Amino acid sequence: MDSDAGPVLSREAYAAIARFRLELRRFLAFSEAAAGKVGLPAQQHQALLAIAGHDGPPTVGFVAEQLLIAPQTAAELVARMVDKGFLTKAAEARDRRRMALTLTPKAMAVLQQLTTAHLAELQTLEPALATALATALDRVHGRPDAGCP
Repeated sequence: MDSDAGPVLSREAYAAIARFRLELRRFLAFSEAAAGKVGLPAQQHQALLAIAGHDGPPTVGFVAEQLLIAPQTAAELVARMVDKGFLTKAAEARDRRRMALTLTPKAMAVLQQLTTAHLAELQTLEPALATALATALDRVHGRPDAGCP
């Protein structure tokens, strides 16, 4: 029976969701530690990833959207990254008020190192993550054994 807050979930559904969140947290803990080892806060690592993967000239507004932070917070983050030599800023040709961001060679080297380590860690965690996600979805949708190995 559904309540106003949604369907009533079983203990198994809660356990499956908790397990999936645990597996996600393991990856995030690895990610934070790996970034820290190269002197990069996790938020700056995420910004580098977003900028490197963006099709087009990324801006401070784009960084704010991708990191789910306020534009002023993104501007401060970008300023710190410029100061550390990870980014350059230049006014866009079409709109001189907008600042396009570019990764420096230093940023690309750090990002390559971190991404290689992250891909290796994802390969290690993939079975547990995939199973935890499938099980959580199965439990929420009332399929008790479909996601279990």
